[in-house]
Amino acid sequence: MNKKAVSRRELLGASTLVGVTAVGALAAPAVLAQAPTVIKMQTSWPASDIWMDFARQYVERVERMSGGRLKFELMPAGTVVGAFQVLDGVNDGVIDAAHTVPVYWYGKHKAASLFGTGPVFGGSATTMLGWFHQGGGKDLYRELTQDIMGLNLYGFYGFPMPAQPFGWFKNQVATVNDVNGLKYRTVGLAADLMQNMGMSVAQLPGGEIVPAMERGVIDAFEFNNPSSDIRFGSQDVAKNYMLSSYHQASESFEFLFNKDVFDDLPDDLQAILEYGVEAASTANTASAMDNYSSDLRKLQAEHGVTVHRTPKEILDAQLKAWDEIIPTLEADAFMKKVLDSQRQWVERVVYYELMNSADLALAYEHYFPGKLNLGK
Repeated sequence: MNKKAVSRRELLGASTLVGVTAVGALAAPAVLAQAPTVIKMQTSWPASDIWMDFARQYVERVERMSGGRLKFELMPAGTVVGAFQVLDGVNDGVIDAAHTVPVYWYGKHKAASLFGTGPVFGGSATTMLGWFHQGGGKDLYRELTQDIMGLNLYGFYGFPMPAQPFGWFKNQVATVNDVNGLKYRTVGLAADLMQNMGMSVAQLPGGEIVPAMERGVIDAFEFNNPSSDIRFGSQDVAKNYMLSSYHQASESFEFLFNKDVFDDLPDDLQAILEYGVEAASTANTASAMDNYSSDLRKLQAEHGVTVHRTPKEILDAQLKAWDEIIPTLEADAFMKKVLDSQRQWVERVVYYELMNSADLALAYEHYFPGKLNLGK
């Protein structure tokens, strides 16, 4: 990449020097107001989605920590580019930043899905966010985006999402045969997984899901969580909500920044943009626990939705489908390197997690008897 003749930081410094000289010549106080740097960030979410609220939590924290030196123009999906095109938008400099998930650019390189919705070896989203930060994932992500794909951007990860529901079905599904032949919406490697189980898959942005269900383009779908789903109007097109699944059990948000824009900022503002992701991750998690649980109750009490736990037969079939998909992924040397790294992390970390964790279901049943139905 050709180095710019004058960077944004150098230009700002030069203009400040000229301003100070002029003020000094007039014997006036050297007090200069510096305009904030505006970051144009587009999300992959409709304006009404709860994830726009989560993006605002990030923006609010960064603006406050920067003392007003950073300001965001936060835009929903489709404002400048499509929901699935934000990576291109950031790379090309059409937008400065994006709030998205890596699975949305899975079509460019399947390894994208390994950084959010890959095979589940036993780790939760929290486990795999730990892998990203401490287990080598961050370096592998940089290798993929910058060395292999040559992208002009940086990416940071935050908010370990609760495992995504199997989704919305017009009729309850109890066996693998019940899902065979269904037209189903999902994204990324989950599409490969569901196709392996006999489904016909359509990969659609969130805002197109319910209209597709109404037109009969799909028979069933998943997006992510009860709050997004209720805002989409999922309860208007299906009444059976299947919780628990291995198709997308370890996803986190991806915060993308154009490399030129990011590099032109002073070091302290770069740090605020990066570590603001960690601050927002905590806020997003608390908000998710509150809203997801409240909206799940609302779906049941106010909209007549029946909540089911996905049967063990289907979960077992998902794991067997992953077993068939993984060798095809490992034909790519980089993807094998990522999967090996993840397995090594999960084997050690999840052993500790499972051996150390209390039986929360036992405690819940003790204090709230009769409420829990985990199925078989």
